[in-house]
Amino acid sequence: MKDFEYIAIEGCIGAGKTSLAQLLAERNNARALLERFEDNPFLPKFYEDKERYAFQTQLAFLANRFKQQKNLLSQDLFHEFTITDYTFYKDRIFARVNLEGDEFWLYESIYEAMSGISPTPDLVIYIKQTTDRLMDNIKWRGREYEQNISREYIDELNHQYNQFFSHYNKTPLMTINATQIDFVNKEKHLHYIEEQIFNVPIHDYTYLDIVPE
Repeated sequence: MKDFEYIAIEGCIGAGKTSLAQLLAERNNARALLERFEDNPFLPKFYEDKERYAFQTQLAFLANRFKQQKNLLSQDLFHEFTITDYTFYKDRIFARVNLEGDEFWLYESIYEAMSGISPTPDLVIYIKQTTDRLMDNIKWRGREYEQNISREYIDELNHQYNQFFSHYNKTPLMTINATQIDFVNKEKHLHYIEEQIFNVPIHDYTYLDIVPE
């Protein structure tokens, strides 16, 4: 197996980031450091009134991620490596969709001051989904405050994610087309992803589309 210290998993809301992070952590003796969305008191309010609560929601997420990232690579005697269900710089994707004007300028100033503490992942895994699939996943997982998310909002966010990762070059990147690969319900698909991560040489860019027979 490759000698990873830190793997980050990314994707739009409903892509399956947390599911994949937990599965890989459980099967490979890794520490799962998961985004604590339940600690953001503004999130339910944001989905009710985006214009009023976007800035508070964004700063609360930024502060929580900052706290986690400071200790991300602290020594852990019980696990081989750390895996997260987000990257620190994903915060900017949401900010560009949700903020504008002076609020975006202020956010950028705070983000720049915080971003220097974030360690660089050895590998980023981007889970790519269609907007229709994202909406189905959001509905299926049943978080009450997410049920009123508009398709237009998820579509715009999904577009921004795809744009960001189409130009991403900070680390090796593995993109998983989750329209074709079902790592939650199909053991063979999950095993294939593990093989590609841990036993196949990592290139600057890897695209996983269909699991070979």
